[in-house]
Amino acid sequence: MSLRAFAFDAATGRQVVDVELFKLDRTDLLNPKNSFASPTPILEGDRVYVHFGAEGTAALTSAGEVLWRTRLPYRSQHGGGGSPELHGDLLVINCDGNDVEAFVVALDKQTGKERWRRQRRTPADQAYTTPLAIRVGDKDQIVSIGAYRAGGYDPATGREIWRVSYGDGFSNVPRPVYGHGLVFIATGFQQPTLIAVRPDGEGDVTRTHVAWTLRRGAPFTPSPILVGDELFVVSDIGVLTCVDARTGTVHYQQRLGGNYSASPIVADGRIYFLSEDGVATAIAP
Repeated sequence: MSLRAFAFDAATGRQVVDVELFKLDRTDLLNPKNSFASPTPILEGDRVYVHFGAEGTAALTSAGEVLWRTRLPYRSQHGGGGSPELHGDLLVINCDGNDVEAFVVALDKQTGKERWRRQRRTPADQAYTTPLAIRVGDKDQIVSIGAYRAGGYDPATGREIWRVSYGDGFSNVPRPVYGHGLVFIATGFQQPTLIAVRPDGEGDVTRTHVAWTLRRGAPFTPSPILVGDELFVVSDIGVLTCVDARTGTVHYQQRLGGNYSASPIVADGRIYFLSEDGVATAIAP
């Protein structure tokens, strides 16, 4: 199996880059919903960062010249799912394999070398999430979601600033969303909920900084999306929920039809939802 990066001319569709980054000695998928290339690349000027989970991370130019390659070995039950987060000169990656191999790591974006690594608190478990860089007051944080708990980290050192626990939640997929002074977190399997957390605390803020909780209609897989004052969530079984982002008040819930893994996007005054059957639904916020 060859793990590659491709680029195409946007106007014509002509392929302009085709470069191999890593090779695997197996071809079997670990989960039918997950490919070997599920993580999203990051483009920064003339540089592209690509990530294949535990199979490798690399940087290359937009012309296809490989700048560096590295591997972050950990065992993932269902393969790589989360994408890296670029913050300043760091590439931050969640690596959640199990109790022993669950950690958050920051790579130097110029060299691919580790700048810091922080083990998850135990017990840990599988998760497949993407970190999120946010600004709280006059300081930056990296919000990272793992099994059973999420937290905010100091991007300079990896120090855990705050954490919130959610008991049974593991195998998390949705990315956190930030707005109105709240971080919106999907808690994962077995019974998904969505919690809104104020990220201005220190230490364990489970009892003090959870502003509201959505217990019906939370997703296993699609990420929520914030549009203005409203947070929109589609569950894996196609239930759309619109809530007031500040208070958690549910404005409405309705069934879209179909099953969902893709996260919604907003563009030109419309929110788009794409089902696993290939049906797109557009709504006005």
